[in-house]
Amino acid sequence: MASTRPPQSLKRSDTSLTREGDQLIITPLGAGNEVGRSCVYMSYKGKTILFDYGIHPAYSSMSALPYFDEIDPSTIDVLLVTHFHLDHAASLPYFLEKTTFKGRVFMTHATKAIYKLLLSDYVKVSKVSVEDMLYDEQDILRSMDKIELDTSLVDIVGVRVLYTGDYSREEDHHLRAAEIPQFSPDICIIESTYGVQLHHPRNIREKRFTDVIHSTISQGGRVLIPAFALGRAQELLLILDEYWSNHPELYNIPIYYASPLAKRCRAVYQTYINSMNEKIRNQFANSNPFDFKHISPLKSIENFNDVGPSVVMASSSGL
Repeated sequence: MASTRPPQSLKRSDTSLTREGDQLIITPLGAGNEVGRSCVYMSYKGKTILFDYGIHPAYSSMSALPYFDEIDPSTIDVLLVTHFHLDHAASLPYFLEKTTFKGRVFMTHATKAIYKLLLSDYVKVSKVSVEDMLYDEQDILRSMDKIELDTSLVDIVGVRVLYTGDYSREEDHHLRAAEIPQFSPDICIIESTYGVQLHHPRNIREKRFTDVIHSTISQGGRVLIPAFALGRAQELLLILDEYWSNHPELYNIPIYYASPLAKRCRAVYQTYINSMNEKIRNQFANSNPFDFKHISPLKSIENFNDVGPSVVMASSSGL
């Protein structure tokens, strides 16, 4: 299943559907034995589906795409995108606008709301030549018109398929734990980046994180935390804001968040607050939990007053 080697060609001929159509074929076109460019091809009973269409963060231009040259895009009936992370969705404008794909595309309301913001930012911060750009802002806008909204269970002639994308069975500071489906799938395709890893409990990991920061600033140091603009960043900011609230001796130590996306995407988080965990929903009834008490946006380096210990969290576009 290794994606480092292109799989056997999956292009089908119109003359051999009857027998081969009875065979269910699942092939990773990306992320089969690597992290990045998630894309899984499935074919059964003459129907073909792609799950996700991400980009590989370690590569650029055509090398970052899934191995779509092993399939005929015009034969894909449906493309389902699980969520907005770049390694699951960032190749979508290319596939929709620059290939022969004519099928339907589905994602959830929340994913589509963030999709445009995140990919527009990705185009701006990509350090490649114009010739090597996979797509531009106009391609993103055109792709938006082709995306339909739905949360889908894949059922082909009674065969139920569960594709997880990224998931966690552990609730964190803002997201609920993944729910166990109320049906028994016939096939599970499961994200397993940390499938063979043993992690310390969440409270131990968070204590290690805050202890290192507290120790560093107590010695007059500065802390720089690179983080993705969405998802992980919001989780870390909630942890830091709560820690500062519980430690008055840190009130005079500033925390900055450098991300042009932060303010625009905060509105999306507010819109889909019911997708958050119970703690966040209850807090939102009185105040916006993402209006941080101890964290300030850092719009530019000119606004950074580097005269003492501080904490700066920055997305790639803010570094």
